[in-house]
Amino acid sequence: MMDQTQRPPLLARITKWLGLAALAIALIGPTLARYDIVSKIAGFSALLGAGALSLIGILTGMVALTIAWSKRTGGSKETLVGLIPAILVFGFLGIGAASAGKYPAIHDATTDLADPPEFTTLQLRKDNLAGVDTVANWRAIHAEAYPDLATIIMDEPVPAVVAKAEKLAKDRGWTVAAVEPAAGHLEATADVSWIRFHDDVVLRVRPLDGDARSEVDMRSVSRVGVGDLGENAKRVRAFMADLKSLQP
Repeated sequence: MMDQTQRPPLLARITKWLGLAALAIALIGPTLARYDIVSKIAGFSALLGAGALSLIGILTGMVALTIAWSKRTGGSKETLVGLIPAILVFGFLGIGAASAGKYPAIHDATTDLADPPEFTTLQLRKDNLAGVDTVANWRAIHAEAYPDLATIIMDEPVPAVVAKAEKLAKDRGWTVAAVEPAAGHLEATADVSWIRFHDDVVLRVRPLDGDARSEVDMRSVSRVGVGDLGENAKRVRAFMADLKSLQP
């Protein structure tokens, strides 16, 4: 048996610090990004770094446990102190990565691919075609992934629809950047995930039948990244459904 004053084996100590470091980085990095102490990308990169550390920690931990159990060198408890958080971090990120594969690598969702609503107050990112290169590619990918996103018709005049949309946006906690009821225009910013990535939203409402009814289109765009895990499409789908349900 190992002497109680003897230090745990090197691999056990390495595993401990790798696992604890991975957990700390996974918690601290995104939290700093949430409150804009560091950039959103830096916070996300911290998660990736934590994932790499956790994988190394798992590998060293498995070797350390094998040696400890087969040769009775001690260090099992030290190893588990690092191995357990390493597995938790890697498992959490693994689930996220698996979910990402279900969605297309686009970050711009709309109900009108031919004529998407335009931002006038908020600025559309300069690299908005990142990952797709051309508008044609974006339209093709979007049409295949989200065929259900479509224009809705409201049995109310434009100003009334915009007023309801504004209230709905505020109820969701979005920051309204511009609202023009007569012009049928609304822009807002929504947050997503613990890091609070910012996504910009624009709503366009056009009159129909002499303004007795309205034609509503929406667009939601991520400010950073290539893929969005389907968040923009989910936002458009849910908002439009809720808006439609508010008509008389």
